[in-house]
Amino acid sequence: MSFDTSFAAYFVYAPEFLSLALIHFLLVMAPGADFAVAVRQSVRHGRRAGICTALGFGAGTALHVVYTLLGVSALMQATPWLLDIVKWLGAAYLLYLGVMFLRSQPMAVDQAQAAMDAKVPDAAQSLRASFWTGFVTNATNPKATLFFLAMFTTLVSPATPLAVQVFYGVWMCVVIAAWFSFVATVFTSPLVRQRFVRSGHWLERAMGLVLLGFAARLLLV
Repeated sequence: MSFDTSFAAYFVYAPEFLSLALIHFLLVMAPGADFAVAVRQSVRHGRRAGICTALGFGAGTALHVVYTLLGVSALMQATPWLLDIVKWLGAAYLLYLGVMFLRSQPMAVDQAQAAMDAKVPDAAQSLRASFWTGFVTNATNPKATLFFLAMFTTLVSPATPLAVQVFYGVWMCVVIAAWFSFVATVFTSPLVRQRFVRSGHWLERAMGLVLLGFAARLLLV
């Protein structure tokens, strides 16, 4: 098979990839356990520790990807009815997140002030310890487990080649590490931190609408 033909063959998975990549990126951006840890590590231990924590998040994501890819094919062949259950659970999870984001409220004044007052990093933490902090936080997150199981069995077709699915997984690992490295970098700036705590709820509400749209798609297909 020629290069052009091979490229064309894999290009047909672009819509699937874009859907998976978008919903994953929205969830990565959403303030949660990973976000809280990334900000704390950056503020308390400095930028390098924050970036190493972000790399730990990427490694934790790799763990989720590996066990998801190893188990999906067996799941589909042995108990296809479980796919419907996972589909509904995935849709319910996205509905929950969407509603929660839509109900996001501005941070209280005392919380905002506390966040903006944290300007000087505490004693340095080893980069290895920072990495493992990120890895354990992500690897033990039950919401991440549900996400990968639900998304790989609903948005990803059973006919998608394993090589393409591996690419999806690698992409998500890179994205989460890159995003939280960015977070670690910008949150060393007092101005950025101040603006986020004042208006971050609008970003959450916008993401909530998008997640509700994905949930509706899962329920209606």
